[in-house]
Amino acid sequence: MMKKKLARLPMPILPTASLNVQIWISSLHLKRIKIFLSCAFVYCLCTQAQTSVLKAPAGFDIEKANISRGKIDTITYVSKTVGNKRKALIYTPPGFSAKKKYPVLYLLHGIGGDEKEWLNNGHPEIILDNLYAENKLEPMIVVLPNGRAMKDDRASGNIMSREKVEAFATFEKDLLNDLIPYIEKKYPAIKDRENRAIAGLSMGGGQSLNFGLGNLNEFAWIGGFSSAPNTKTPETLIPNPEIAKKQLKLLWISCGNNDNLMFFSKRTHDYLKKYNVQHIFHVEPGVHDFNVWKNDLYLFSQLLFKPVNTNTINQYTQLGVAASSNVRGAKYPQITPDNRAIFRVNAPEAQKIQIDLGKKYDLIKNKDGIWEVVTDSLGEGFHYYSLIIDGVSVADPASETFYGMGRMASGIEIPFKGGDYYAEKNVPHGDIRIQRYYSSVSNSWRKYYIYTPANYEINPNEKYPVLYLLHGGGEDERGWATQGKTDLILDNLIAEKKASPMLIVMLDGNIAPSFSGNFLELFEKELKQCVIPYIEKNYRTKTDSNNRALAGLSMGGMQTLYAGIYNTQLFSSLGVFSSGWLPNQTSISDAQYEYMKNNTALINNNLKHFWIAMGGKEDIAYNNCQTMLSKLDNLKIKYTYYEYPGGHSWPVWRNNLYNFAQLLFK
Repeated sequence: MMKKKLARLPMPILPTASLNVQIWISSLHLKRIKIFLSCAFVYCLCTQAQTSVLKAPAGFDIEKANISRGKIDTITYVSKTVGNKRKALIYTPPGFSAKKKYPVLYLLHGIGGDEKEWLNNGHPEIILDNLYAENKLEPMIVVLPNGRAMKDDRASGNIMSREKVEAFATFEKDLLNDLIPYIEKKYPAIKDRENRAIAGLSMGGGQSLNFGLGNLNEFAWIGGFSSAPNTKTPETLIPNPEIAKKQLKLLWISCGNNDNLMFFSKRTHDYLKKYNVQHIFHVEPGVHDFNVWKNDLYLFSQLLFKPVNTNTINQYTQLGVAASSNVRGAKYPQITPDNRAIFRVNAPEAQKIQIDLGKKYDLIKNKDGIWEVVTDSLGEGFHYYSLIIDGVSVADPASETFYGMGRMASGIEIPFKGGDYYAEKNVPHGDIRIQRYYSSVSNSWRKYYIYTPANYEINPNEKYPVLYLLHGGGEDERGWATQGKTDLILDNLIAEKKASPMLIVMLDGNIAPSFSGNFLELFEKELKQCVIPYIEKNYRTKTDSNNRALAGLSMGGMQTLYAGIYNTQLFSSLGVFSSGWLPNQTSISDAQYEYMKNNTALINNNLKHFWIAMGGKEDIAYNNCQTMLSKLDNLKIKYTYYEYPGGHSWPVWRNNLYNFAQLLFK
């Protein structure tokens, strides 16, 4: 048997839709299943009806009569770090006794505040008193310090000055070396990490994540509320996720869904999700203000210094977050934890609006003229879509546009756990360049995109192998560079030493109308007479067949079959993604099969890799491909067959490139 079928890769995990939540726990990832559940617009109402607490109840921050109250005091401690005396506030709970021992929460303010910001704007003493009255809190001491560790620590003048911003980082030493020792000497505090928590808002949220995760020997309970840009990168915060898993009792990350600083919380969450570090990512209605932060304190404080109950954690709600494919500043479309997309369009005069994602969804108009819909759970990766407004298909102005389906269309990117291979990482990055050249075949100027690896300009004497990579029907040379994320895939593979450094030429396969009588022949001429000679003249390439490969998706797969099989003296590897001869192309396919029959040994000897991939049975080219594979078996042509579920789509083709590139030029 000449066919080798690789195992299907596991589908990405999509959390169930029964809870609009994102809590990532290592054990849950043992079950790798993909769940698709339909959803109606009543989803928005159902979210509010869940048993989870999306928002603190009315009156949670209003002083109530006839309840016991805690006490707020001002303390002064000597800071050796700063070189003077500093002030902080301290809250002791109702019934506080010096004869008891208490855990401690350190609660930090934002860049425009000081030790009184929480007290003046959030009234934590009222929130906590009310929770104690309802027996919802473990008794704890709460310290509200000044996180601006400098001699003049007032929030006056230019609060964004370099000196004042740096003072927020200096506070780490002040906290650990001066304030905590003072609290634990003067108050009946329990002196171990499991009874110490740190949380804060905005700048203080960044401090809490930086100081807490950077000192897990000191803190087991950490909360970042709308964390600011001072938040360190996740790789710096948690260089060893396995250690963090063992030491953390609770890691809480929250942000308002319309907060312009969402990126920093989302970035940290994505990293934690990738490494299965248990945490809560709580996205709630709101912006960057105390309405959000009071709600966060209300929810976060109830979890502290208690056994962490996974069932309880699972009830915390995450609303949608803006898709990474949105244009700058656009809040919608949003992606929910179970990978539904929320679309919102402001078109008060429209009569009917739909979203076309392959499946069409009707948007519902509210009284303000805003149309909205929540889709079913969507599969991983990139999806084309269009708005249909009163029967006219248009691109969504809130999303980036991509040339596909024969026109400019919107695209939405659905994140998934396995998408790390095309993530932006701190690795050396290559370039994508655009080059015009004159084609003697079409007698016209044409374009290609070319990927050059990171060291191409650094090593001027090094020559590189070349992969010629072809798009599908209705697309052009932009497809692999934008929708396909070719540069990121290769950057990461090369950095991990999984792929050889190579050039990738992404040319325009539209040399003639698709599937016209001579479009394959013209493409072959274009490739051999124009593109390859131009590349080998103008770039530092290795020019033997062992250092050339050809691959393409769909229509580009047919071009690869035609130009590749007839020219195995030029290419050592061929990649055919989601393709196969069409039933109405018998004159082309029969001629090629006859050529294969007469040149079996030549083809098998010349090709190191004849790699054929499909997006599973749902791929529209599946049956055509299976017919072709049967022919190849009968002709004893060697090939490798691979499937990755996802149909006829860019998520499949990204995965195909990721796997095919690792085979080349070795």
